Amino acid sequence: MMNAADLPDTIPVFPLPGALLLPRARLPLHIFEPRYLSMIDDTLKTSHRLIGMIQPYEVPGSKEKRLHSIGCAGRLTQFSETEDGRYMITLAGMSRFRMQEEVTGFTPYRRCDVKWDGFNADLGPTEVDKGFDREAFLDLLGRYFDHMTLSTDWDSLKEADDELLINSLSMLCPFVPEEKQALLEAPSLTTRRETMVTLLEFSLRANAEEDRMQ
Repeated sequence: MMNAADLPDTIPVFPLPGALLLPRARLPLHIFEPRYLSMIDDTLKTSHRLIGMIQPYEVPGSKEKRLHSIGCAGRLTQFSETEDGRYMITLAGMSRFRMQEEVTGFTPYRRCDVKWDGFNADLGPTEVDKGFDREAFLDLLGRYFDHMTLSTDWDSLKEADDELLINSLSMLCPFVPEEKQALLEAPSLTTRRETMVTLLEFSLRANAEEDRMQ
């Protein structure tokens, strides 16, 4: 287990819209762009093997793209190379970070100076959501999945612990990037679950209103 003293001040970042990584969760990625292949090669040479997943966003009124201030770093734990030179990797979520500034240099990928303050719980034990009404949540989720024509292994969802269930759904559900960012920035598992419930209910209400207007 990594501790706060092991976390570097500068990390490579992968700005991928809609790709959410959370602490203690796993994110598989397919890497094929040359600049990110270079990023993986360089990351494998480090002791920490950390890559920061962060959401880009477009500045209103222009085409300029910036990075959100908060992302989540994952440790490269699985790596394989295809015959045509692409990489299949898995990042294990370690801790969220707050971006300070981008680092200029000679790498083809982006790097940032980061701060880890305020996210100490990310390196701690699994979180528990003490107010979690699983039955009501799964009922709401079932209606959302029907609306979105999604399928899942309901038995696995019923058996998963609180953190695995909520974080996995946060990462996998087809929320827009800004909604994914809100889930990332939730300060606790309980507030993440509350945020997700709000997003699910909003989607269902919007669908009901569309049906009424047709």
